[in-house]
Amino acid sequence: MQLTSGNFTALLQTLSLTQGLLKPVPLLGGLPVDSKTAADGSTLAGLTSIGGTPGDTANMNITPLSTSDTPPEDSGPDDVGIEEKDPCAWRPYNPPPLGPQYFAPFDRDKATVYRYRQQQSVNLGSWFVHEAWMTSSLFTCAADDQASEVDIAHGWGSVKGARAVLERHWDTFITDADFGYLESIGINTVRLPLGYWNLGPDFCQSTPFEDVAEVYSESWPRIVRTINSAASHGIGVLVDLHGAPGSQNGQQHSGISDGDTNLFDSTDYVNETITALTFLMNELAFVTNVVGIQLLNEPKNVPSLEDFYTQAIDAMRAVYPNATSFPLYLHDGFDLDRFSEYVAQRSDFVVQDHHSYFVFTPQDDSEPAAQHTSDVEGDIAEYLQTASNRQRRNLVIDEFSCALTDESLKDEVDPDEARREFCTGQMEVYANTSAGWAFWAYRKDGCDDDLGWCFTNAVGRSLPSSFFSYGVPPPPEPTQLPAMSALSDGISPPNMDAAPTPSNSDDSPSTSSVASPTPPGFRRMIDSRSRHARMNLARRDGVTKNKSGVKGYQDGFLTAKIFAAYGLSKLGFTGQYVLDNIAALGPGIVAPGTEQDYEKEFMKGLGDGEAVVAASLTGGGVAN
Repeated sequence: MQLTSGNFTALLQTLSLTQGLLKPVPLLGGLPVDSKTAADGSTLAGLTSIGGTPGDTANMNITPLSTSDTPPEDSGPDDVGIEEKDPCAWRPYNPPPLGPQYFAPFDRDKATVYRYRQQQSVNLGSWFVHEAWMTSSLFTCAADDQASEVDIAHGWGSVKGARAVLERHWDTFITDADFGYLESIGINTVRLPLGYWNLGPDFCQSTPFEDVAEVYSESWPRIVRTINSAASHGIGVLVDLHGAPGSQNGQQHSGISDGDTNLFDSTDYVNETITALTFLMNELAFVTNVVGIQLLNEPKNVPSLEDFYTQAIDAMRAVYPNATSFPLYLHDGFDLDRFSEYVAQRSDFVVQDHHSYFVFTPQDDSEPAAQHTSDVEGDIAEYLQTASNRQRRNLVIDEFSCALTDESLKDEVDPDEARREFCTGQMEVYANTSAGWAFWAYRKDGCDDDLGWCFTNAVGRSLPSSFFSYGVPPPPEPTQLPAMSALSDGISPPNMDAAPTPSNSDDSPSTSSVASPTPPGFRRMIDSRSRHARMNLARRDGVTKNKSGVKGYQDGFLTAKIFAAYGLSKLGFTGQYVLDNIAALGPGIVAPGTEQDYEKEFMKGLGDGEAVVAASLTGGGVAN
């Protein structure tokens, strides 16, 4: 039986499994605070990139994030204790100008691993897009309703004051030390929420941020710096347009406070949003550790949502026409079936993002924690698996948490253990049914008292202590992976295209300028051809396979080894990888009509290769 979205919602309600659809907002009298400001907009044009272009290494400036929580020139003798005298007085903040930031040359082989691997991720929420329930300190002297980003930008007494408050926050809320910590516990990806205002003053014109555009003069260089800092720790970055012009959902985390959703009814807002997305595509498509761009966060599930996504995808693909393998992420508006079908109908690298919370409905509140866990591991897991199978596993659960209501926990014998089982149960289900998960959120005000929403507090308590794909930290260098010399060859993984000239820009990198030398171990695995293994592979389990099956098994086996060579990663987007690989190999290798043979044997080879890696890590040796 195929469940429709409506049928599944009815089923969830019958079983008391209805999931909450939104992150929380501050409560007043037990009810969500209403939002209060609006936006108007027009098409942006003539935008100038300040992030640099791929391969542009002249005068390269790659500034690391600070490893200290003490900002430069944070205060002087005249402002010591100033906040005690006046809570709305802001301390001067004059860090050295960052200047233009540039990305390192593009490494297509590493990018393949970053983009196709299984993701263990965390959201860097309320760093560049602010939510009052997460970083309430920034809203103390915000303007108007003190509910959203636009209120902060218009508050703190002046543009200069708001800029000082935000720049200090950008430089200290998360530092390079945090990326080092995430690397040390096996987090291999972060989701980075941004608003259109973060792209710079040009993007603020004809919006509610126009008169405070100067606040964001140094925002984009800090975002480039953030991506580079993540790269230095082997961490991929999903760049998420969390706030779109006009607002995609009327929520405060989209940057506005009036509760209105204006994006989809305005040609101007649609054009401005697509302009922001094509800017991101131009800047990030050939940044090695950028795993993708998310077009919208939690959009309202309007009838025109598919049309908007199609229009935006076409515009973004047109920036680099041969970069169809660059991943684009779509939030499903909390309609899993609708967008599972949409993704399934496409062949390019498009990923559905679904968010999962259990604290916002009366059913959530009344249901015990243990029952929530049972629901996740039962009906919800089955439903996610069905969707994932339909769309080549191009599915992620990029917001979930350990949050439960007091009512859900009150009758549990051991509330902490009940929360732990609920949270780890979610993590395991999402890892098994999709290509990755992302916890919301890494840090917030009051983190030490919050096991539900604060990742740094939940690790080792509500969550495991580490998240490595193979259960152990990787060796320092790829060549130290045990038994790498035993690898046979013949794989042709789906490589990212060499950086082309963007079709809408005359100032673009040449193809030859973007590829840096590939690590020798990876290059040998890809380029060498060992004929001696083919006969053994051809007679796997005593059955002679056709040419496509032989190639599929060999490619799957070696893909496992290649991904393990980079931080002990595992392939996550399996169906997309296979589809892209078949296209790259061509009909001369995978004959028409034999694609299923290739795919079936690829998956067997992948499983065997991962088993070999796991055995080598536990001292079990390597099978030839």
